Amino acid sequence: MSVQQSAGGERFIRRYEYDDSWVIAAELGVADDAVDVDVVGTTAIVVVDHGDQMSETEFEFELPGADATVETNNGVLTITVAK
Repeated sequence: MSVQQSAGGERFIRRYEYDDSWVIAAELGVADDAVDVDVVGTTAIVVVDHGDQMSETEFEFELPGADATVETNNGVLTITVAK
């Protein structure tokens, strides 16, 4: 397993590489229902609704492949991409 980390603004993203998949995890710090994720090809588009004055944050990043599953749990976004 290998790990890559990056920070952009207030976001901290980790990417784990396993033999059969990559796992991208991001701590978002909001309720699960405040997160909307679309995967278009190899791009993940994440929209976070902060709930105050209809404030939203949107960011996108490239995935290492197109076969992705998305899950949010306790404010943590997890994207698993099959190799």
